Amino acid sequence: MISATLTYDTLRFGEFEDFPETSEPVWILGKQFSALTEKDEILSDIASRLWFTYRKNFPPIGGTGPTSDTGWGCMLRCGQMILGEALVHRHLGRDWRWVSGQRQREEYSSILNAFIDKKDSYYSIHQIAQMGVGEGKSIGQWYGPNTVAQVLKKLAVFDSWSRMAVHVAMDNTVVIEEIKKLCMPWLDFDGPGCSEGAVGGAGVGARELNGCLGGACALAEEEVALWRPLVLLIPLRLGLTDINEAYIETLKQCFMLPQSLGVIGGKPNSAHYFIGFVGEELIYLDPHTTQPAVEPSEDSQVPDDSYHCQHPPCRMHICELDPSIAAGFFCRTEDDFDDWCAHIRKLSCSKGGLPMFELVDSQPCHLVSADVLNLTPDFSDSDRLERFFDSEDEEFEILSL
Repeated sequence: MISATLTYDTLRFGEFEDFPETSEPVWILGKQFSALTEKDEILSDIASRLWFTYRKNFPPIGGTGPTSDTGWGCMLRCGQMILGEALVHRHLGRDWRWVSGQRQREEYSSILNAFIDKKDSYYSIHQIAQMGVGEGKSIGQWYGPNTVAQVLKKLAVFDSWSRMAVHVAMDNTVVIEEIKKLCMPWLDFDGPGCSEGAVGGAGVGARELNGCLGGACALAEEEVALWRPLVLLIPLRLGLTDINEAYIETLKQCFMLPQSLGVIGGKPNSAHYFIGFVGEELIYLDPHTTQPAVEPSEDSQVPDDSYHCQHPPCRMHICELDPSIAAGFFCRTEDDFDDWCAHIRKLSCSKGGLPMFELVDSQPCHLVSADVLNLTPDFSDSDRLERFFDSEDEEFEILSL
């Protein structure tokens, strides 16, 4: 536990004090930069990402629970970061930039308030920890990528301001029909196929899963014929105990897609939010810094310097990545989703690497509903034995050549 509570100041600030001087392109969430001529732009882009870390002295979770998530909340914080990036895409746009001390748009304050460490914030550590109880995780217990993805999906139901559709693609399969039912549930998708029992099913089921009962997520009149912005989370296992090198190039390609929200994962016992790569190194934001809890002012403005990483980011060799990850993508419109599908199909046909997941038009008849059978775990059996605080015992499918 001690290593999990160390901060940048005591751990490795000097190691990452500078960004590498290299001619290789730097990719950050679908944007390409030059490390030789655009270093300031790179650091500005990274500083504009929301950086959620351990906090202390917040109100007790559940009224009597922990007042700090140091040592156990790193994956929860990574989940906040990937969803926070989706909210930035949704309300501010990918090209929005944060500047310290500069008053930001009202939407920015609303986004930050959704993550403040108190029970009534949509995506607070309190909400995530308490919703995780329904996923079999007690408060204070460590999460894996799949668990946090499922919890974020449930919490997004109550966010009537953002009205995003969060889909967690299970069994290493993204089903286009399921997603279009999810994002356009008011349209009739009746037809051949076996997706009736899948996540985000047609008719009333889709509306229930997405919080549209009783007007909780009522859409504006002009939006009815359009598309609910999609957050697509894909839990994956890219090897047994180490990442299969056949997936490395495909993983890099994910960061190059304009819809990229990055990847949550890391090393055993240590979760990170990966936002890009340079050469063979992944670029990530690290939640393992304990900061005091923040209270908004009376006008709902949040002191925000501690929510942005203002030093060069961390990097690690891609082969050090734990094989259990969740990749995220944001599609604001149906055209964005169709473009993402086209990119994924093109990647599947390339010879540069092994596909990490399958993209299909409709649910294969032989697959059981993802709500009934979860085949994507957070860690291998050997990892579980070493990590007494992670009790997940899901079965999983090993992807290999």
